[in-house]
Amino acid sequence: MKVPYVDLAAQHAPLEEELLEAVREVLRHGWFILGPEVEELEERLAERLGVHGVVGVANGTDALTLAMRLRCIAPGDEVLMPSHTFLATAHGARLLGAEPVFVDIEPERMLLDPARLAEALTPKTRAVVPVHLGGHVCDMDALVAFCQEHELELIEDCAQAIGSTWRGRSVGSFGLGAFSLHPLKTLSAPGDAGFVTVHDDEELERLRLTRNFGLRDRDHTEFVSDHSRLDTLHAAMLLVKLRRLDDWIAARQAHAAAYTAGLADHYRLIPVPEHSEVAWSTYVVRHPERDRILETLRTQGFDVKIHYPVPVHRQAPYADTGPWELPETERGVATMMSLPVTPELGPSDRDALIELLRGLA
Repeated sequence: MKVPYVDLAAQHAPLEEELLEAVREVLRHGWFILGPEVEELEERLAERLGVHGVVGVANGTDALTLAMRLRCIAPGDEVLMPSHTFLATAHGARLLGAEPVFVDIEPERMLLDPARLAEALTPKTRAVVPVHLGGHVCDMDALVAFCQEHELELIEDCAQAIGSTWRGRSVGSFGLGAFSLHPLKTLSAPGDAGFVTVHDDEELERLRLTRNFGLRDRDHTEFVSDHSRLDTLHAAMLLVKLRRLDDWIAARQAHAAAYTAGLADHYRLIPVPEHSEVAWSTYVVRHPERDRILETLRTQGFDVKIHYPVPVHRQAPYADTGPWELPETERGVATMMSLPVTPELGPSDRDALIELLRGLA
């Protein structure tokens, strides 16, 4: 038996004709970069997320970097963020010459701990980047209040959290939101893609220029900028998939409910506040004998992952920036594992995994 963590072929099979027709339409009009489908996707995403506007970009890392650039993060600035995240969060700051300052996570929810932010503040601090890891939403009440009190920029790393909410508000609606549409995300392009949420016309116009060489029109540029444009073919296929997003999130939530019911007495789970809705891009369980359990699961054909085994502060580009005191981060990455939770996961395979996990605990 083989139960994959993600099965993109199974996801795309029932959509194949719709996806191909979307591709054919782009081939017919021939507008392959920032075409009409890009604008339509941006409008639909903005409406869904309840934000003023969305700007499509080439990938999630660019979304982070461009969001920081829009808020004038520059060389010498410091940006507060967790180390328990994908390395793109820190790279986004470094690419602008800013320095990531790693803050420990909450012991239970494993997200940026607002209570630890004040001790990391310096005169160079310019922004806070909470990461809604696995679809779990950071404590936005505390984070918004902290940023307002200290006049800091709030930039949300929403790469794994489309569909997640805090008190009825979507992630990415509190600060600038950086989203990824990587093939392994809940809403995924057939390649790299991403977008940024913005909150007024000035930000919308500035970011549209920034993603495209600063061009006001074909022949006139306003400022020096790189380019990070969303391909029309990606947008066309994402429009097809966006229509299924609610169903896919519901399927993930059903898997998560089954895992919670079956494993709560055997594993340490990540709690969900009653005022937050989680879209479950990952389902994480924790156990002190994680490596033993993981080896058995893989032997039995279950593709279980670790997100992420090496925290960013121990990665080579950041290893000389400490020393960092992050005990909860170190404990968390040593005990956690991510179970399959995609809509394509069969209930019988999920239930078999639950029974195996119960026996291994």
